[in-house]
Amino acid sequence: MNLLANVRRDWLSNVRGDVLAGIVVALALIPEAIGFSVIAGVDPRVGLYASFSIAVIIAFTGGRPGMISAATAAIALLIGDLVRDHGVEYLFAATVLMGVLQIGAGLAKLGGLMRYVSRSVITGFVNALAILIFMAQLPELIGMGWQTYAMVAAGLGVIYLFPRLTRAVPSPLVAIVLLTGLAIYMGIDVRRVGDLGELPTTIPFFHFPQVPLTLETLQIIFPYAATMAVVGLLESLLTATIIDDLTDTGSDKNRECRGQGIANFATGFLGGMGGCAMIGQSVINVKSGGRGRLSALVAGSFLLFLIVVLGPWVAQIPMAALVAVMIMVAIGTFNWGSIRNLRSHPWSSSVVMVATVIVVVATHDLARGVLVGVLLSGIFFARKVARIVAVESDLSDDGRTRRYTVQGQIFFASADTFSGAFDFKEVIENVTIDVSQAHFWDISAVGALDRAVLKFRREGTSVDVVGLNAASATMVDRFAMHDKEGVEASLGAH
Repeated sequence: MNLLANVRRDWLSNVRGDVLAGIVVALALIPEAIGFSVIAGVDPRVGLYASFSIAVIIAFTGGRPGMISAATAAIALLIGDLVRDHGVEYLFAATVLMGVLQIGAGLAKLGGLMRYVSRSVITGFVNALAILIFMAQLPELIGMGWQTYAMVAAGLGVIYLFPRLTRAVPSPLVAIVLLTGLAIYMGIDVRRVGDLGELPTTIPFFHFPQVPLTLETLQIIFPYAATMAVVGLLESLLTATIIDDLTDTGSDKNRECRGQGIANFATGFLGGMGGCAMIGQSVINVKSGGRGRLSALVAGSFLLFLIVVLGPWVAQIPMAALVAVMIMVAIGTFNWGSIRNLRSHPWSSSVVMVATVIVVVATHDLARGVLVGVLLSGIFFARKVARIVAVESDLSDDGRTRRYTVQGQIFFASADTFSGAFDFKEVIENVTIDVSQAHFWDISAVGALDRAVLKFRREGTSVDVVGLNAASATMVDRFAMHDKEGVEASLGAH
């Protein structure tokens, strides 16, 4: 019963919207796949076959309905050296291994690590991607004739004004069809899709990578496959999080890891390059009405139909029409509210967001930008938590015992604050350290407790540590030295 309910929800609840959105996405995928093939230094069919294969397979195996996966720039940028130095067959082998590694990541439930990526990093990722999408359109705009600018303007006009008439048909699809018809009828001299490269005329077939099955081959492809797997999962999981927000629905991140792996594994045997989720096409899909798995299946299937059956017509599509669609995506993707929030949000959140944007745009590497953002978030978080440590003390009525009450989280960043709160020079018989309102997280915290206890004992003071919770007590029992025999004598010898 649950299976039937899931099928109805994911496949049949939005058939018309998914089909129309899938058609729009298929048209937008063509120049992207060809362009990424050029970046990677491979034949256009390698990118096109990959986009078909990954989109169709992920429709069944992915964890995020409505998200589009295909050949991407993030992966294409990583494989140029492999193709140049060893040939395209090694790329196919690396793609297969990439899939195996991603399946392993899914089985290990590494998708759950996404909860450690802060909202500021995701916002920076989105904004950087919007900028990169826009920048990717500049080669089609700079140095072109007025006809190109006129068609882009007309395309944007249709995209934003047509929905005022009706939303029955996605406005990006209307813009592409109208501008293509106009360009063909009037013979307008603008760049067409066919100018990017020759479109394939046959469907992909099973092809075992022609590489030696040796340890040397594994040594060549493993570094590339591992990098492709990590970058692909990072972009896919961040995109899934963004689409979760856009659609107010959840997704299974671990299933997405496995699904991406299965799609890439199969694509390597179909003559395609590796890929992952695409934020631009996913946003196009959602904004065009796509919500279910059917949209990804239609996008991949219609893409193959377009290039194999309707290739001559597809080749006539003006690049200006597709540029207009991608500019719409860039505008819709950018979080404009984040600019207004720079002054109102905490400075640390703004720094993380801006740093993520700068690194991604400067390096064109989404993984590096997200890594910098996550590291900064961790540093700021540790700095903030480290300040929330308080140590209070009071002296007993007889003046013989001082009680220190510790509150907060004790870890590597707050260990010095903890240690500095004790007065080791005070002449007193007994000290009680009450940690019932504190938690010891790591060996740095245990080391700080060791130093405090042993310093008091060197001054001839008796020390009791009370109130350790179960987790802290386990850490202290395992790693602490102050409760081990002979420690003070050995330290005194030093």
